[in-house]
Amino acid sequence: MSTEPRQERDGDVATGGRDSLSVTDNRTGETYEIEITDGTIRALELRQIKVSDDDFGLMTYDPAYMNTASCRSAITYLDGTDGILEYRGYPIDQLAEKSTYLEVAYLLVHGELPDQAQLDEWTYQITIHTFVHENVKEFMGGFRHDAHPMGMLLGAIGALSTFYPDANDISDPSNREIQTIRLIAKMPTLAAFAFRHSNGQPYVYPDNELSYSGSFLNMMYKMTELKYEPDPRLERALDVLFILHADHEQNCSTSAVRSVGSSQVDPYSAMAAGVGALYGPLHGGANEAVLRMLRRIKTTENIPGFVEGVKAGEERLMGFGHRVYKNYDPRARIIKSAAEDAFEVTGRNPLLDVALELEKIALEDEYFIQRKLYPNVDFYSGLIYEAMGLPVSMFPVMFAIGRTSGWIAQWLEMVQDSEQKISRPRQIYTGARQRDYVPLEQR
Repeated sequence: MSTEPRQERDGDVATGGRDSLSVTDNRTGETYEIEITDGTIRALELRQIKVSDDDFGLMTYDPAYMNTASCRSAITYLDGTDGILEYRGYPIDQLAEKSTYLEVAYLLVHGELPDQAQLDEWTYQITIHTFVHENVKEFMGGFRHDAHPMGMLLGAIGALSTFYPDANDISDPSNREIQTIRLIAKMPTLAAFAFRHSNGQPYVYPDNELSYSGSFLNMMYKMTELKYEPDPRLERALDVLFILHADHEQNCSTSAVRSVGSSQVDPYSAMAAGVGALYGPLHGGANEAVLRMLRRIKTTENIPGFVEGVKAGEERLMGFGHRVYKNYDPRARIIKSAAEDAFEVTGRNPLLDVALELEKIALEDEYFIQRKLYPNVDFYSGLIYEAMGLPVSMFPVMFAIGRTSGWIAQWLEMVQDSEQKISRPRQIYTGARQRDYVPLEQR
């Protein structure tokens, strides 16, 4: 890769190669050639562009990382233009139809789908690690009765780092493996404990005879029955939701996991950062906003007036559009079908009719088509959770359970990536400079 200014010949800039970018600095007249790899240039190459020897060099300014790749990853492929989502190359619709969440978690973590023996061992290891230390119950009991479940989950995940101090040895592959299993296994337990605490109910332990999703339903809903038997349709719908939420490239929470993890902290602390990011209403709370919108609309008769309000800037259409997708979110189609299956058990949510009609009108309206506003995964997920009797405060908690496998897969990839260093973005300083201190009595 060239690091020297390109020379001009007879007043013309020499033509660079097809896989390079020629940049002319109009401040100096110098031209630089920068290599293009995988459709990107390395930001550090811009540092060679200077106006003087003591100049720091050129930087890029990219608030919210709208056009900056922070890593190379082989986990999730996302094409927002064509509405494609793949985990390790497998289309999300195939995985949601044919796979289970634990099988998908294995795929994300290990890179390949397991054979039967591998899946059996993986399932067994996660199942026997679903229990948490009894002191965790005391920790959860310390929260106020009205504490937000997501705040409780955030604290509990961070607290696990004190229960497993060996987790700091992130350079040991076998250590990383056991922490991976523990995190995927214990997240539903902590989530269910937070739910029961919010309801003032006693905690229920995992049932190792049930599936991953079935045991979670047991921990949330078991009351006085000797044996909780989850409805297989709800069990499957929950598994599909976990699959759809498992990973989604370098989103806010995943970036938080990678950024905090780059300090080489233990994975529990890094996952707590992910939970904290997911706590925000612009990330994990989006489906709650959809429910509030649907409740405000109330009936299908009110939809035309609401749509006109959106066009006039008086209303906000929640659950449509996405930072990445400029087409129909592939997860939305799948979750729409899962909603119908769940409602067979819980009874039809009347808001579903509002949602279906709103989607139909929006997809046919040129205003929304031109703006590429299509339903995303949050448009239907909240309806399923509400039908299952979950308060809106639990919605981001449910998101976190599924996303744990993606977070841990991204963390594992990051700690083994030789190119990664501790995260340290640059800034453009806009404050005052070189001011003399003024004594208090003179101010």
